[in-house]
Amino acid sequence: MNKVKKTLDLHRNDGLTCSQALLTVYGERYGIDPEKAMLLGRPLAGVIGGQGETCGYITAAILILSYAYNYKDEAEARKNTHPVVMNLFRRFKERHGTTMCKELLGADMSSEEGRKKIKEEKLVAKRCHCDGGIGQDVTEILETLISISE
Repeated sequence: MNKVKKTLDLHRNDGLTCSQALLTVYGERYGIDPEKAMLLGRPLAGVIGGQGETCGYITAAILILSYAYNYKDEAEARKNTHPVVMNLFRRFKERHGTTMCKELLGADMSSEEGRKKIKEEKLVAKRCHCDGGIGQDVTEILETLISISE
C-alpha cells in the first residue's frame, strides 16, 4: 500500500485524526515513531484544538516538510522551508479554493451546531479521507514536495 492510501486508511479505519494519520505514515521516514506521531497530531485535530481554521492534513504536512527541508544552518533551513510551505498552500488552494477546514467541510467544528452537522452528514468521511478527497490531495502534494527536497 502506498503512503497516500495508507494515510487515508489510518484516518478512515484506525481512529486516527487526519494529522495523526499523516504524521504516522510520513514521520516514520524522519524517525517519528507512531506514538510520537499520535502525540504531535493530537492538538492539530479539528484544526488546532477544534477551531476549524487551517486543515489538519495541511498542518501535519507542514511539520513533515520541516524535516524534509532541514539543514544544519537554521537560516538556510528557514530560507528553504518557507517557500515550500507557500507552495503547499498555493497548490492546495488551486484545487479547493481554501485551506480553512470549516470552509472545506461546509461546517464549523468550533460550534455545537457545526459539530452536529459534521457528524450527522458524515462530512469528514465524504470530504477528507475518501479517495479523491482532501487527504489524498494533501498527501499527493506532499509526496511531490518531499521528492523535490531529495
